[in-house]
Amino acid sequence: MRQSHRVLLSISLPSISLVAALAASFTTAHAQIAASYDDLARIEAAANADNGKRVAPLKSIGNPTTDVSPEMQAMIGTPYPPHFNADPKTPAEWKELIDRRAKQAIAGIPAMKAKLGVKVEETKIAGVHCYIVTPNKITLENRRRLLIHVHGGGYVFGPGEAALPEAIMMAGFGGFKVISVDYRMPPDFPYPAAMDDAMAVWKEVLKSHERHRLAIFGTSTGGAMTLAMVLRARDEKLPLPAAIAPGTPWADIDKIGDSYASNEWVDNVLVTWDGWLGRAARLYANGTSLKNPYISPIYGDFKGFPPTILTSGTRDLFLSNTVRTHRKLRRAGVIADLNVYEGQSHAQYQMNVDAPETKEAFTDIAKFFDRYLKQ
Repeated sequence: MRQSHRVLLSISLPSISLVAALAASFTTAHAQIAASYDDLARIEAAANADNGKRVAPLKSIGNPTTDVSPEMQAMIGTPYPPHFNADPKTPAEWKELIDRRAKQAIAGIPAMKAKLGVKVEETKIAGVHCYIVTPNKITLENRRRLLIHVHGGGYVFGPGEAALPEAIMMAGFGGFKVISVDYRMPPDFPYPAAMDDAMAVWKEVLKSHERHRLAIFGTSTGGAMTLAMVLRARDEKLPLPAAIAPGTPWADIDKIGDSYASNEWVDNVLVTWDGWLGRAARLYANGTSLKNPYISPIYGDFKGFPPTILTSGTRDLFLSNTVRTHRKLRRAGVIADLNVYEGQSHAQYQMNVDAPETKEAFTDIAKFFDRYLKQ
């Protein structure tokens, strides 16, 4: 029986360099792909004759073109980010990586604010550093509504202004006033600091706003925190938001779920859980079980959750996280919409303000909120 290409790559070849071994493996794989379909079908049928793991030939996947904008195609085709396999060993090394990525994100903030017509103000709410993002024009129906934003970044990336792009897009495309929570993060502040900060803001906002006019949203880590905030608010007997939008949520922080395998090395944003992502998961958890529902909300009880809209892409490493969350919500009797974009890797629907899919995604979320938030 033919073994998977990963087994071939793990063979010890003392007389051949690693590069040569990789080249030999790829040559064999490409020769197999060049075989006729009938031959390939026989090989694959034999390799998958038993129950259990699926074995597939090594293959390349071109950019999707149908129903995908040129702007999105450009993102889908980019190489892996240089930090995908970063392995910081010390707090100082983590901070250097975090600061380097933050500077890149902050550089684009002024142009984004101008393009989408929003203003940003720094403030503190319940002692937590936050940003208030306000569109220049707020429609009558949105004037008493307020959105709480918890940013993504694997619980380590996105400090300060670097966390603002998603909040700016939601305010600009949706016409909502947004509070973006600049929660504390590792390496200095592991779990539960981020959740404590987000909940402190939620409690303070409830003092001056009706829950029927409030929603919580965020992507990736922010999506997981959105779900966990609802779990924790319910456990603490606090009012729940009228609706939530956890985009491609990191609902299971461990490497559990089909797309962690099927989209590994296909997703050109996260790439693999075994790179910086899994290292950040362990750094954040700091010894707490990865199945704690406030860390991996997929293990919580979703009964009674507010209406929810989820967003993902077909190449997203977190596609299974998103799908599992959607199914669990539906099984709990919760109203839950699921939008999956063709060809997109993790959270690419919010990475280019000029991509039509970006405006479409945030407009869909805005319409969803408009349906369930009281004016």
